[in-house]
Amino acid sequence: MEFEITHVTHYKYGHPAAEAYGEARLTPQTLPSQTVLSHRLVIDPDVRTSEYTDHFGNLVHFFSLPFRHHKLSVSNQAIVRTNKVELPTASLELPIQEARQILGSVMTDIYDYIQMTPVVQTGREAYQWAKKYLKGSAPLGESLQRLNEAIHTEFKYKSGSTENSTPLATIWKHKLGVCQDFAHIGLSILRTAGIPARYVCGYIETDPIPNSAGKPSRMIGAVATHAWIEVLVPGMVWVAIDPTNRQWVNERYVAVSFGRDFRDATPLRGTFKGSGGQNMKVRVVMKRRTVKPERVRAVTTTAS
Repeated sequence: MEFEITHVTHYKYGHPAAEAYGEARLTPQTLPSQTVLSHRLVIDPDVRTSEYTDHFGNLVHFFSLPFRHHKLSVSNQAIVRTNKVELPTASLELPIQEARQILGSVMTDIYDYIQMTPVVQTGREAYQWAKKYLKGSAPLGESLQRLNEAIHTEFKYKSGSTENSTPLATIWKHKLGVCQDFAHIGLSILRTAGIPARYVCGYIETDPIPNSAGKPSRMIGAVATHAWIEVLVPGMVWVAIDPTNRQWVNERYVAVSFGRDFRDATPLRGTFKGSGGQNMKVRVVMKRRTVKPERVRAVTTTAS
């Protein structure tokens, strides 16, 4: 499948900002599951960007506006071809205890993804869920499936119900949140069980498609950036689950940034100096394209 992605973030200030600085982790990577055909980052007012690759492999664009401005717009535009990737059946059939032992031999590679963070913390609930759904004798793949379904069933999705600063303990208590919260819950349980896992931020297809009953159905969280979980399995292969939509990640997803939690993978963050507040609006559209077999594109990545 090919998708055309448009992600626009618009800031409007109550009073003109004296200056502003930002970092954008908005460049999709070419991976086994996806091929980036084109990408463009447009900032208005027009300013130059500088680039670097962070610790987690994300391409970061840094920009600054050292002058007065009333508004700021960051537009991320991409065309991405998604590829069907078969799950590593042999690795997923291994008992969890054996998988942990195998991955333990590459501790320097997985260390970041088995540690708790200030956002992803352990606790009584995570321990109980790990004990229930991630038993050492159980097959890894079946256990991930059960955990994915359990989070989807036990937690209710409600847009705007939480903020970035909402503690994980609050999510556990109220069983309410958004995709970011569900990813953090899953990461806490997986890391409690000693299974390396990372946070993924990206996009999912906007338009609905027929469900098993033949009725049009849109994935939950399809009108904003989305978050899900990747688990590292023996063979050093990442497999992805989406507890918000109760499924393994497929060709309707495009991954953009990765990290230990949302702070490492935040698409856009920064600060401004001014006497007033700001209003932010975000619009995300990921639409499927009609592909002509004879058409060939070159990859271009630009920022202006």
